[in-house]
Amino acid sequence: MRCLLIVLDSVGVGHTPDAGDYGDAGANTLGHLLATTGLRLPALWSLGLGRIMGTDGTPAAASWGRMRPRSAGKDSTTGHWEIAGVELAQPFAVFEHFPPELVQAIEAEANVHFLGNLPASGTQIIAELGGEHCRTRRPILYTSADSVLQIAAHEIVVPVERLMEICTIARRHADRWRIGRVIARPFIGQEGDFHRTPRRHDFAMRPPLTILDALAGAGLPVRAVGKTADLFAGQGITESWPTASNADGMRRIEAVWEATREGLVFANLVDFDTEYGHRRDAPGYARALEEFDRWLAGFLPACTGQDLLIITADHGNDPTFRGTDHTREEVPLILRQAGRPLPLGTSDGFADVAATIAAYFGIGPWPIGRSLLP
Repeated sequence: MRCLLIVLDSVGVGHTPDAGDYGDAGANTLGHLLATTGLRLPALWSLGLGRIMGTDGTPAAASWGRMRPRSAGKDSTTGHWEIAGVELAQPFAVFEHFPPELVQAIEAEANVHFLGNLPASGTQIIAELGGEHCRTRRPILYTSADSVLQIAAHEIVVPVERLMEICTIARRHADRWRIGRVIARPFIGQEGDFHRTPRRHDFAMRPPLTILDALAGAGLPVRAVGKTADLFAGQGITESWPTASNADGMRRIEAVWEATREGLVFANLVDFDTEYGHRRDAPGYARALEEFDRWLAGFLPACTGQDLLIITADHGNDPTFRGTDHTREEVPLILRQAGRPLPLGTSDGFADVAATIAAYFGIGPWPIGRSLLP
């Protein structure tokens, strides 16, 4: 028995009822892309995405529905944890500027002195402070609207191994402040032409027990592709393959899936979010979705009727919306397995995925969520 869970990072399908509390009323990542870019996704449409969006009533080859987040927050860690069966009543902490007590503790242990400590986009901050960083060798500290503490450094000025060491220290101190992720952001280039490299690494808080722990505890392999393992601090993961791009991730999914005889393959495709959502690049986002759709059309025959395929997302990031941050949205849910495709409605929580996986592998009911299998 095999399950493939693919998270299309940030591909939301419309604002949640509480989106106004987050300043996101009116956001609709996929809906606005469809309306403004001429986006066409025939493979996903055949699986029911058109029905999810309310634009197509033709028969679907998979069960289809939506999921509404229950956890507080709209970041990748929160979304992935809820997909894996953990609901957060208290959101991770968000800061405009990190408290001196936290910054000084990291600086003292890591023997560094930071530049920045302000909210900014990753491309903006290295353009503004990259030159000073190269002259002073001081790492750049910044954040965003999410619960993230990000540290950027030029790979020649601060070698990647040293940056990871600094971030490991920062992670220990960030736990006390309930910061969801510490992110290492290496970059290269010259002043006026700095750009980030694929050697990003996320240092997440350790989650409570998830469906990944339950599967691994039952002796089933849990294979992670992309940044999945980072978001769970490696907990419950038996093997991991980081990736440099969506294209790399899709190639890796194919290889790992072919080598998997049982267990879970849990993949995250992050380019939708990092390369196009945050940069408010709607045409680029649409192209990336069409590339995934073409890949999916060729990949689907590798999933047999007994396999369980789940395609979903973790939050929104509407590239047509104001700002450059995530948007509080419902996410699509496509579930393909033997049996008659069914309308799944709107799930009250992402944990229905964890409950469905638990039921599929016969490891007992999950404490929250409901199985969506017939």
